[in-house]
Amino acid sequence: MPPAAVKVLTVTPQEVPVHCDYVGQVAGSREIEVRARVTGIVEKRLYEEGQRIKEGQVMYRLDAAPYRARVAAAEAQLDQAKAQLAQADREYARIKPLADAEAASRRESDDALSQRDLARAAVKSAEAQLQTARIDLGYTDVRAPLGGLAGRALKVEGSLAVAGSDSLMTTLAQVDPAYVNFGVGEAEYLRTRDEIARGLLRLDNAGFVVKIRTSDGAEFPRTGRLGFEDYKADTSTGAFALRATFENRDGKLSPGQFVRVALSGATRPDALAVPQRAVLDSPNGKFVYVIAEADGKLLAQ
Repeated sequence: MPPAAVKVLTVTPQEVPVHCDYVGQVAGSREIEVRARVTGIVEKRLYEEGQRIKEGQVMYRLDAAPYRARVAAAEAQLDQAKAQLAQADREYARIKPLADAEAASRRESDDALSQRDLARAAVKSAEAQLQTARIDLGYTDVRAPLGGLAGRALKVEGSLAVAGSDSLMTTLAQVDPAYVNFGVGEAEYLRTRDEIARGLLRLDNAGFVVKIRTSDGAEFPRTGRLGFEDYKADTSTGAFALRATFENRDGKLSPGQFVRVALSGATRPDALAVPQRAVLDSPNGKFVYVIAEADGKLLAQ
């Protein structure tokens, strides 16, 4: 039988782009718990679940009547302290000239001075208590600490919110920007890091470019950048955690959503690229045929 005819392709070293694919999951860039800071009965919920909330917006309103009473009591205590201070000032102003003229004893003057100082301290204490009471009154309006999407309501009208324990009201997720978390296997991560250090893999100063595809195969219109790279491997999976950041002003990415992550931007210099169909399999691994320069025969490499 005559030798089989084959097609020959001349290959030369060139710079070949490198692409890597992983499975990732979307998360909010900031996720925070909204908690009550004072104890009270929930009077009203002022938002809808899943609604976009602005920073500082009132989400819940607690029964404020007990805290208004505390503010009134603190104001009365402050007025009483100020009246006592005024009395102490008048007493000291009366005793001081007499003591200077030796018409009153020095002890009486010292006692009047001490009473004035105590009255001033009582005024400061009353002012602090009034400020604390007003702060607690302000906390009866449970406000959003940041803007984002509101989660499921965990308290309803009439339920009791207890500060410090059972105070979780709902959660907020900031989805612009959005995070995409994914993992790289230990062997691949260490190999890539070693190749970059040895110059076998070239990466520009901008780093990897991250693209994602949703579960329906649609490509997200904007690219992202790696913003976090864990220094240790996960003890349960053996993978290194990475995180990319994406602009998500239109809200197309939702927390918990699974996506396909594609890394690009790296190149392999002086690489030989051949068609996939030219690579064959053997018990010893993959190989290609090359033409020997001496006699033109095919040799397995």
